[in-house]
Amino acid sequence: MQAKAQAQAQAFHEIPVFKALLLSLFTVAFIAIQTVMAFAKPESLAPLAEQISPSVVNITTSTVVEGRTGPQGIVPEGSPFEDFFREFQDRNNDGEGPRPRRSSALGSGFVISEDGFVVTNNHVIEGADEITIEFFSGQELVAKVIGTDPKTDIALLKVEATKPLPFVKFGDSNAARVGDWVIAMGNPLGQGFSVSAGIVSARNRALSGTYDDYIQTDAAINRGNSGGPLFNMDGDVIGVNTAILSPNGGSIGIGFSMASNVVTRVVDQLQEFGETRRGWLGVRIQDVTDDVADAMGLAKANGALITDVPEGPAKEAGLLTGDVIVSFDGVDVADTRGLVRQVGNSPVGAAVRVTVLREGKSQTIKVVLGRREDADENATSSSDGEDTPNEEPKTKSLLGLTLTPLTDELREELGADANMVGLAVTEVDEAAEAYEKGLRAGDIITEAGQQKVTSIDDLEGRVEAAKDAGRKSLLLLVRRAGDPRFVALTLK
Repeated sequence: MQAKAQAQAQAFHEIPVFKALLLSLFTVAFIAIQTVMAFAKPESLAPLAEQISPSVVNITTSTVVEGRTGPQGIVPEGSPFEDFFREFQDRNNDGEGPRPRRSSALGSGFVISEDGFVVTNNHVIEGADEITIEFFSGQELVAKVIGTDPKTDIALLKVEATKPLPFVKFGDSNAARVGDWVIAMGNPLGQGFSVSAGIVSARNRALSGTYDDYIQTDAAINRGNSGGPLFNMDGDVIGVNTAILSPNGGSIGIGFSMASNVVTRVVDQLQEFGETRRGWLGVRIQDVTDDVADAMGLAKANGALITDVPEGPAKEAGLLTGDVIVSFDGVDVADTRGLVRQVGNSPVGAAVRVTVLREGKSQTIKVVLGRREDADENATSSSDGEDTPNEEPKTKSLLGLTLTPLTDELREELGADANMVGLAVTEVDEAAEAYEKGLRAGDIITEAGQQKVTSIDDLEGRVEAAKDAGRKSLLLLVRRAGDPRFVALTLK
């Protein structure tokens, strides 16, 4: 009994000790959690905003536009007030007709050098007669245009200041990750200097341009922010705010900034030459889809398929229609967009090695690049095919298409070159795969299975050859108004 009593007494004394130990552990854990929360709490962006804001500018442009005649836009036609407003306008015009008026627009920009170079969007200053730059300090200077690039919507301006200007530098947009914090600065809706924060929502977005490489962000971007900078947390510019996606014209958290790695190349060329100088390969291309890859017997659906080779660097080097470009200057080609950007970023006059797949075999060809801006965009391609055989044209339905050999009358009617050979599409079955893939009456098929076709017999022979080879589809080269593209149709 005595031993039992001693054990109970010892347990009684240990309970408070245990409680104290437990309380201490809870206290330590609470302090640790509070410390972590304190470190996790985002710091104020004020120091960064104060650091970079002196380099961000508001841009005001002034443009003279022609006056309008009559009361259009003021009262509806036939209104009893129509004569009154016409008399009012005539009195103000002193009988001299409509007077020109000035139109103003607002945008943003940023200084990239102490001697006054300013970057903005081309659409902010396009057509402007006067450009005024307003700095964060309130100072205003007149700017002149050094050069513009409509393809990336970038413009380079220059102001003359009496002392060095605060400026910002470009960062590496490729290092920006989805989820990274960013700051947008500018002049939204003409309200003056404004800061908004968000994250990188997506990378490598394309809108409509050939050289697009946009960073998508949810930082508030509105009208007037155009041309302003998108900063990372180091205060480096990783994008130029250019566009928003919105049903109402206001920010809904989907904004786009042209990536700095695109902008820097453009700015360097504008600064040096006053214009851009992009490399030019001289081919028309399309993506290699799964069905096209199957029709060509390719292992993978990647690369850029050449649909036409007009006069230019590629033709001089020996590239051919039907070649699949799989490597350019040592870099693998995934699709047409990647190839176009890589070629455009290459120096004019550079000799590059282009690896193509031709008839299932790899071949490397050296091409000396021309200049994109000098290319004749209106050049039309011609065919080196033989004359159409002297036979009575016949019509036949095949692959969901009603086809007939080209005649002189058809060439003239369809606007084809006099020496083009092939089969004209006169009708397309709307229930057929050909219709789903965009073939229409008036299209001209010049190749099948990457070989020229001059007659329906030729096409039937290509179909049988593809089936015998175990192919599931046949690749056709189709031309419409001179523009070529490859289409793969399933064989049944």
